[in-house]
Amino acid sequence: MIPMQVVPGMDTASSGFLDLLPWIAVGLIVFVLFVWMAKRYKRCPSDQILVVYGKVGKGQSANCIHGGGSLVLPLIQDYRYLSLTPMTILIDLQNALSLQNIRINVPSTFTVGISTDPTIMNNAAERLLNLPATEIEGMAREIIFGQLRLTVASLTIEQINQDRESFLASIRKNVEPELNKIGLYLINVNITDITDESNYIYSIGKKAAAEAINQAKVDVATQDKTGAIGEAEAVREKDVRVAENVAQAEKGKKTAEADMRVYVMQQETSATVGEAEANREKEIRVAENMAESVKGQKKAEADKRVYVHGQESEAVKGENVAKANIADYNAGLAIKEAGALKRGEVAKREAEVEIQKAQYLAEQERLNAAEVVVKEIDKRKIEIAAEAQAQKTRKEAKGEADAILLKYEAEAAGIRKVLDSKAAGYQAMVESCLGDAKAAGTLLMIEKIEEVVAMQVEAIKNLKIDKITVWDSAGGSGAGSSTANFASSLIKSLPPLHEVARMAGIELPEYLGKMVDQQEPDPHKPPPVPPPPPNKPFKTER
Repeated sequence: MIPMQVVPGMDTASSGFLDLLPWIAVGLIVFVLFVWMAKRYKRCPSDQILVVYGKVGKGQSANCIHGGGSLVLPLIQDYRYLSLTPMTILIDLQNALSLQNIRINVPSTFTVGISTDPTIMNNAAERLLNLPATEIEGMAREIIFGQLRLTVASLTIEQINQDRESFLASIRKNVEPELNKIGLYLINVNITDITDESNYIYSIGKKAAAEAINQAKVDVATQDKTGAIGEAEAVREKDVRVAENVAQAEKGKKTAEADMRVYVMQQETSATVGEAEANREKEIRVAENMAESVKGQKKAEADKRVYVHGQESEAVKGENVAKANIADYNAGLAIKEAGALKRGEVAKREAEVEIQKAQYLAEQERLNAAEVVVKEIDKRKIEIAAEAQAQKTRKEAKGEADAILLKYEAEAAGIRKVLDSKAAGYQAMVESCLGDAKAAGTLLMIEKIEEVVAMQVEAIKNLKIDKITVWDSAGGSGAGSSTANFASSLIKSLPPLHEVARMAGIELPEYLGKMVDQQEPDPHKPPPVPPPPPNKPFKTER
């Protein structure tokens, strides 16, 4: 900057203005630039789309903005607005051929507009930017006409007329993609009326109306019937409630009387049961005392074991008896509950009959209940008596069994001692015979000879001979008579002592003698003379 020379005589105010002049110029430039940018910055209203075209980007023909603003550069960019205001298009479709080859008229109204979707906005900027509204509407009408005819041709009249939602969905499915190609989208479809030249739809409507009228008549008749039934049920319910209340009052009185009688019976039953249990306890104690007296006669150790087992058995039996009593009580309770439920159900059914019949049935139920109580008491008496008798029998049998067991144990011990004593005696006898077991056996056999002889005598002592017939030849010979031979032969039929000892495997000593057939023959003794032949026999009876 060239320094300013101060001219003599210039005042101080002029010098200050010259110093501010550069700053004023800068401010003017900034202000002009701000005004220019304000004029070139374009804002987009909410009901329009700002389309900035020109040099907006690589591979991009326009920049569509909704709800904002953009700086439009001069010379290389420009802008236009697309309105978002919907357009209503009347479509009077006539003689459209349906799937059934029936021509119908489908007057309708379509509402379309430019979408704010980026893709659809770009399509609108490319195809609708400079077109007036009438041309846009005509283009949309032609697209809608063609797609509507195609939709009608794919449906039957019933589908079109009865299922309007499906029909509108089919129209939207066919029309909307085609509108999107030019930058529009389908906002709403309204079908005003559908008619046909052959009055097919009218006939369907007439049939539906007739069916609706008939159904309405049926519904009216049904409602009348329901009202009449409801009224009758209300009247019957009132009568039933009145009868039930009266019967319930009468039954309450009868039930109280029956309960009093049942309570008295129950108390008597309890007394009887207690008495029977006391008697049973008494018999049990008596049987236990008898068993204890028997056990006291036996060995202390055996008595201890038997007593312990008896107490355990008694505990188990007591538990079983308690469980049985509990089961009987539960069974009786279940029976009473079932009876109460039964009486309740019967009371509900009997409410519809006369009061006299209800009283009769209640009295009959009371008598049945009293009879059941009596039978139950008898049953309990029999069961308690049978249980007491069985307990007594078990105790007595157990005591007898213990006595028999100890008796046999004592006998076995005695036999064992006898055998031990015999074994000791036999051993001493063998030792006295210097270990000769045969000699010891001979000595024992000698001791038993007397018993053997006694047994032989006993065998023929009681022999009774009523009649003996002997055919004797009467020949006198040294052999003796036949009668004598018969008697001696009878005596010889008993086995001799030596034969008995031989059977036992023992040989008697020589000082007791020998068998005849065992003696040595005498050479000096002549041989025996054979008996003469028998003469004519004669009969001798004795």
